Amino acid sequence: MNLKISALEFVEEVKSGNITVEEFTAKTIERIDQVDDKLHAFLSVNNDAVDQARSIDKKIKSGESVGACYGMPISIKDNVCIKNSKTTCASKMLENFVAPYDATVISKLKKQDAILIGKVNMDEFAMGLSTEFSAFGPSKNPWNTEYVPGGSSGGSAVSVSAFECVASLGSDTGGSVRNPASFCSTVGYKPTYGLVSRYGLISYANSIEQIGPLTRTVKDTAFILNLIAGIDPNDNTTIDNKNEDYLEGIESGIEGKKIGIITDMIGDGIDPEVLTATKEAISKLEGLGAVCEEVSLDMVKYSVAAYYTITATEAGSNLARYDNLRYGYDFPVEGYEFNSYISKARKNLGPEVTRRMIIGGFVPSAGHTGKYFLKSMKVKSKLTKEINEVFKKFDLLIAPTVPIQPFKIGGKINDPVSLFLIDINTATANLTGKPAISIPFKIVNGLPIGIQLLANSMNDKLLLKAAYALEQTVTLPEVPI
Repeated sequence: MNLKISALEFVEEVKSGNITVEEFTAKTIERIDQVDDKLHAFLSVNNDAVDQARSIDKKIKSGESVGACYGMPISIKDNVCIKNSKTTCASKMLENFVAPYDATVISKLKKQDAILIGKVNMDEFAMGLSTEFSAFGPSKNPWNTEYVPGGSSGGSAVSVSAFECVASLGSDTGGSVRNPASFCSTVGYKPTYGLVSRYGLISYANSIEQIGPLTRTVKDTAFILNLIAGIDPNDNTTIDNKNEDYLEGIESGIEGKKIGIITDMIGDGIDPEVLTATKEAISKLEGLGAVCEEVSLDMVKYSVAAYYTITATEAGSNLARYDNLRYGYDFPVEGYEFNSYISKARKNLGPEVTRRMIIGGFVPSAGHTGKYFLKSMKVKSKLTKEINEVFKKFDLLIAPTVPIQPFKIGGKINDPVSLFLIDINTATANLTGKPAISIPFKIVNGLPIGIQLLANSMNDKLLLKAAYALEQTVTLPEVPI
């Protein structure tokens, strides 16, 4: 049984009768049992998965209509609600929280007969870049288990890279899908803001976060995007994409397209290996008929500071509900007045969440709003205006996904500023609402490097075409795990 097939190959194999959904699902769970002790991608596994697979096989055999996923095992980041399943956000505060409803993306996947194979690890409340800030322990990079897999959707990237599922859903607030995709050598996609409903995604920073797929191929990403995109009455920020088919014409190439090389994302602090890989990617795109020219986005240098100021402010508001009165753990109320109880109860939140909540309380407070929050909003506005001007001249933009390769577990955990700066290339897409993708490009010294492409809002189809074209120029070794 080959667990290393793509999502589209899986569908064809099931349709043709070469494999059964039950057999593939059972082997997938066996694979999780074999490798996940080393990797810690999963926080929980769906105990009903094999039964669900068996019922899909029955539908196929009886000639009933079957959804587009045909029983495909998909893992889900543990901040997306699945009805009657634990949704912990990798936090002790929600350790026993059972979601009372399905997120919209989950309803859509269930409708298409996906098997939700389990919930995967993440940085607590999606606050982190390495999955080291999970309350249940870090996930490990399948290319080298001494290294981080990236974050905050680290469990999603690991589960796809290590063949523990066919695809995964993560969330991307400042690069949380693309960063681990780059570190684990998977495709990671951050859609145009509003293209995918956030209903049922536990909120961190509503104004910029998006649910996005992690897959083994660009075509698989387009396939998953077809299933989860579109307007949702439960999320007023969603956009009507008029049932766009993102697979249609994906092989049509990028000849004549103008691609801007973002010079501000390949400057100081970039690993030499990452810079070399980026130059190679540019050369390959030119070989495919694209015209690549350097372009500057002056506001990029302020993007990380603006991003963390805005997200901390929104997080401070969103996480105020975790007072241990409405959600939480067993902690008696006797002997406390209101404020001291909440302060004591919140000690169960991890260090990164605590840090950002404190910042999120300080930044918008009286006397500081203009100095910090409003200034950050101005940066966001100027960056958006700047990138919109650039997209009048260019069809696409290119940069490394992350300026460095994966680092050792524990290597940066006590240096939050150094960690924050890893977002320098990814935060722009979130602040401006643009779609962005990380494509696996190279393995150097046994560790992956991803290349990022960006497009203008609602140009997701063009972005996927370009990503597919670049992907076809690359042959990578197999993950060693």
